[in-house]
Amino acid sequence: MPTNFSAGPVRVRVPATSANLGPGFDALGLALGLYDDLASEVTPGGVRVTVTGQGAGELPDDDRHLVVRAMRAAFDVLGAQPTGLVVECVNRIPQARGLGSSSAAIVAGVLLARALVTDGEHRLDAAAVLRLAAEIEGHPDNVAPCLLGGFTLAWSEPTGARAVSLAVADGVRPTVFVPAERGLTATARAALPATVPHGDAALTAGRAALLVHALTADPSLLVPATVDRLHQDYRAPGMPGTSALVNALRAAGVAAVVSGAGPTVLALSELPPSFRLGTDWEIWQLPIDVSGARVARGRLGHAERDPVAAGRKS
Repeated sequence: MPTNFSAGPVRVRVPATSANLGPGFDALGLALGLYDDLASEVTPGGVRVTVTGQGAGELPDDDRHLVVRAMRAAFDVLGAQPTGLVVECVNRIPQARGLGSSSAAIVAGVLLARALVTDGEHRLDAAAVLRLAAEIEGHPDNVAPCLLGGFTLAWSEPTGARAVSLAVADGVRPTVFVPAERGLTATARAALPATVPHGDAALTAGRAALLVHALTADPSLLVPATVDRLHQDYRAPGMPGTSALVNALRAAGVAAVVSGAGPTVLALSELPPSFRLGTDWEIWQLPIDVSGARVARGRLGHAERDPVAAGRKS
């Protein structure tokens, strides 16, 4: 079946995400109001990628770019590959900090490719987009909130990834503490043991269940609900500053966790006025994104091209 590509560019806005949220390892995620804006258009030949903001001068400007690789994977599913592509990326999500930059790139690529095919939504529905994005990423905990917005529960079945999005209760106030150093998910996963004690697994399962209730109905329970015994302690030696900050915040009564694979720290409750922090961290108060990824026609406007992290409070 021949594929017809849309005339003109399409654009997408994708939110940052924080996965795990403590005990919800590889399952729970939260969409945050910090965004990458991207646009793409089919061309007669060649691939050209421009990057502004986070990752500028570092990320590839050709087929090796993760957005393009995700687009190519989606085009394969959709039935054809365009001869050329132009992709413009305005990145505000920090790279390799545990805020879902790779998932945002993958979701953006899949959605851009789908929007560039005239009947793309018919061939690749929302459930298929999630399955493909999770397959590319390797797990669904970040791609789910990026796509759906809000607080998400994701899981995998033999047919692929699935997820649901839940509304977050008033009183949840995300703050991220972003360090200068970077972390790699592969390195963080390599620190995890092959097995954990049964008691630790049981405790963490119970706290993950409690966390769903705390985030959606009773934020007063966020501190006990964010206790984790599956991954954070094992990763702590590789991120001593992150671990120390999580412990200090929790000692002050704040529901703090490692964001994704780190090294960013996520706090889900208000910081006490007396809490003091050194100068090694950028502190951003971020709203919860409730819409997820959004696609539109046309090029990026002036506001979308601004590389400043709009919406965050320092």
